[in-house]
Amino acid sequence: MYAMVGPDNEKHWARVDYTRIQPERSFESKDSFCDENGQQDHSMPSMNWNNQFTTAAEGTQVHIIISFEQEAHFQAILKMGFEEGFTAGLSNLDEVLATARV
Repeated sequence: MYAMVGPDNEKHWARVDYTRIQPERSFESKDSFCDENGQQDHSMPSMNWNNQFTTAAEGTQVHIIISFEQEAHFQAILKMGFEEGFTAGLSNLDEVLATARV
């Protein structure tokens, strides 16, 4: 469970339920909006994630596939700013990994 905090300090809660984990290869999950106690908000769209990791010339390449039950759910997430937020998170990933202890 995590909170997405907006510019005016408003919190939007979400949870991730892992459905399949293959260590060092991939994981699949369902990401849903919820309340601060982790109860899923069924009035909001959910996303299915498939994250795959492959060896690259210099490190690891990550492949992310996100799917939705309906096109309307995808459009709703886009209107909420998902693309901008996800892009911002990915742009910070190299910096985070450079300082992470593995």
